[in-house]
Order: sequence, then structure tokens, then C-alpha cells
Amino acid sequence: MVMAQSLFIALRQRYPACDIDVVAPQWSLPLLERMPEVRRGIALSVGHGELGMQKRLKLGRELAVSGYTHAIVMPRSWKSALIPFFARVPVRTGYKGELRYGLINDIRELDKAGLKQVAQRYVAHAYPADLANAPPAEVPYPALSVDRANAVKLISGLHLNLRKPIVGFMPGAEYGPAKQWPKDNFVQLGKSLVERQYQIWIFGSEKERALGESIVEGIGGDAFNLCGKTRLVDVVDLVACAEHVVSNDSGLMHIASAVDVKVNVIYGSSTPEYTPPLTHSASIFYQRLACSPCFARTCRYGHYNCLRKISPEGPLQSITNRS
Repeated sequence: MVMAQSLFIALRQRYPACDIDVVAPQWSLPLLERMPEVRRGIALSVGHGELGMQKRLKLGRELAVSGYTHAIVMPRSWKSALIPFFARVPVRTGYKGELRYGLINDIRELDKAGLKQVAQRYVAHAYPADLANAPPAEVPYPALSVDRANAVKLISGLHLNLRKPIVGFMPGAEYGPAKQWPKDNFVQLGKSLVERQYQIWIFGSEKERALGESIVEGIGGDAFNLCGKTRLVDVVDLVACAEHVVSNDSGLMHIASAVDVKVNVIYGSSTPEYTPPLTHSASIFYQRLACSPCFARTCRYGHYNCLRKISPEGPLQSITNRS
């Protein structure tokens, strides 16, 4: 969703008078409210993997009265193209995939070699078909709005403080362990930073609460586990208080990039050529092993060397040299 903001910015740059409404899962609507380019987020109440034909038909018919002139279908699935079709949007743009002929009437052939980054592929939708495979090399960077008043409220409610510079840790990886830097490395890095008078805020969902607690216990002081204690939109405001973050290649990394925090990103099975942090303030840690990138959830060889060989010393030097 954060990378999608690059498309919204590009649309506003090319068509300043356009109104942009976004159909998206309910959980993402507060994030869309932080994107000035978006007029309205529209909840799609369909679960992951659910066809939900009747729900899509109902929403499509409701949207038909709004008079949309264009629809951009970003996922490449067949079902994702149903709502604009049911809404009778005249121009429906999207990449070829899953026999969507007819549902998509401005169908594009994806040039994976020319458009290596996910964000580039999104931004290409803002261009006519004859220019879509050659948009500007540098995509517009996402820039989420920050609610400073909410940050102050959260800091008080969570018993945090700003007395020492903050480094955010984002140790989770929803995709799987092949994208997750070892916990002991986060602990070692945290100890070194605390010794240098930093404090550590650990961000993540309820699923990462135990992991976050284990890292806090290992660091031993000036570390705070916020996993599962905040809404996603709260993370935007709290991360913006940090000077640096250390993160796996994850959604939270993109949030940190979009609030202009210095990011230090660990890549394992994925690659910065595909999902780079969209910011000028990034340090990348990537081994480029012969088996990388494999994009697997787990290491087929069992050694996870693409992650284990990234020492805490690299992020530590990056943080201390850029502070």
C-alpha cells in the first residue's frame, strides 16, 4: 500500500485535477488517509483468498453511480478486475494476467526486465500504453503525513520518552524466516546502541510480540517492545520520532522510508532491486550470494547465510556515522 502511493503521486503530477479513490481492504484505510493525493478510501469487505462475487457485484453497482472515467487494477488476479467491470468504468487499465480480457480493456504487457521494481510497475499505470514500459527511472517517493499530536499522545500513553535518540527495530517478516535477520543480531546491535546512549523502540504486530519481548530482554535496558500495542497508523507517527530504523525487507520498512527516517535494510531471500526502500536516506545490507535472490519463504539449504553473514557491525557503523 505504501509503494502504491508512488502511483497516486504520479497521477496527480500528470493529471493535477484528477480525483483518486482507492478500493482496498478495511485495515489499510487509515493509511490511505495519510496520503494527500487520495480523496477517499473505499473498504473492500472480502477476506484474503475469498472470491466474494456477490460482495464485489454489490460494491461495483454502488460505485457505478459515481461516474468514474478510469480504473487502474493493480493486482494481476481475475477477481480484482471485477469491481471496475461491474461499476461500468469506461477505461480499465491493468497488466495481462489470469485471462482478464474484457474485464480489463486497456491491457498492458508487463516488461519485467525494463521495470524491475514493484513501484516502477505501479507508476507505469499512470502513463499511456505506448509509454508504460518507459516511465521515469526514479519513481516518486511515498510521503505519508505524520500526526505529531497523536505521537505526543502515544508517547505519554505508552510511557515512552524522547530524552535519548531513538532507533526503531522492525524484526518481523510476515513472508517467512528467509527474510528475517536473526534475533541475536538485533540483540547484539541493540546492546551496542544502548551503550552509545541510544534507546530502542521495537515495532511489529501482535504476532511479533514475543519476538520483541525476547529482544528487549536480551538488550537489558533502554529498549521498549511496542509490538501489538499500536494501530498501523500509530506506527507511522511513532516511527517518525526515530532517527534511524533497522528493518528486514517488510511493510514497516516502507512506512519508515515514507516518513523520511534513515533506514538500514536487511535483505535475505529478496533483493533491493525489486523492493528497494523508496528514500534517499537508506543503507542496504545484502550479501548477493550465488543462491540469492531466491524469493523463498524458507532457505532450501537450511543455512540462511544470506542473513547470518550480515554482521551487526554494518548497521552499527551506518547509524553512528550518520547521526
